[in-house]
Amino acid sequence: MASARRILMPLPDHDFDVTEVAVPWRLLTRAGHEVVIATERGARPAADPKLLTGVILGQLGADPEPRAFYAELERSPEFATPMAWDGIDPATFDGLYLAGGHAPGMRQYLGSAALQRKVAAFWKLSRPVAAICHGVLVLARTRDEATGESVIARSKTTCLPGYMERTAYLLTAWKLGDYYRTYPAYVEAEVKAALRDPAAQFVRGKRTLVARGTEKDDRPAMVVEDGRYLSARWPGDAYLLARKFRELLEAAPAIADQGTVGEAKAQLA
Repeated sequence: MASARRILMPLPDHDFDVTEVAVPWRLLTRAGHEVVIATERGARPAADPKLLTGVILGQLGADPEPRAFYAELERSPEFATPMAWDGIDPATFDGLYLAGGHAPGMRQYLGSAALQRKVAAFWKLSRPVAAICHGVLVLARTRDEATGESVIARSKTTCLPGYMERTAYLLTAWKLGDYYRTYPAYVEAEVKAALRDPAAQFVRGKRTLVARGTEKDDRPAMVVEDGRYLSARWPGDAYLLARKFRELLEAAPAIADQGTVGEAKAQLA
């Protein structure tokens, strides 16, 4: 078995997506890896409750298996006592996973300059990074200190497609208002604006609104791979993203085996 990897998963205090957090947590920890959860001040987080019970009339929520994984996650020690963002030492992690979610509480995480500084430091280490849905916004907003551009300015990427965000909003606005509109601008529009050549770099994928990938069926899912960076569109891609992220992590030498934490800290200095 490959050496255990240590993965950082920052989260807001509440409103993150159930599937995009619980699925990678379960698949990675099942493989023997450590997932370290971090919130702004170390508070115990909570997922978007509507995704556990159903957004409207019991529909549009997380599927049963991700909900079961989330129930397991809630009982885990890493969930009960997260790390605080200011305590993150990027050099001590093998990988970074950026989950999504669309409810208002996500703005704490998506707009945090403090978190973006930690993400920028991790990106500089050239270690595996995975982002899904709104999580790609964290990277789009994180700036390279040398160029002033987004850290993904030259990367091939996807994110939540505009047609998905627009459809969810139009279907639910009568009841939930802006619940599906985290910001006035669509996620896709902001991510594309962060890229040097959006036409060449952004991958929208085939249109889908219902079919989701599962642990046994990847056919509806899509992940964009660009070296050590993986991105995905929505909860329907979470299983495939988690598996590909695990493969990427296990293909790289573990920092615990390399003994290079000191060198990584020197690189960040």
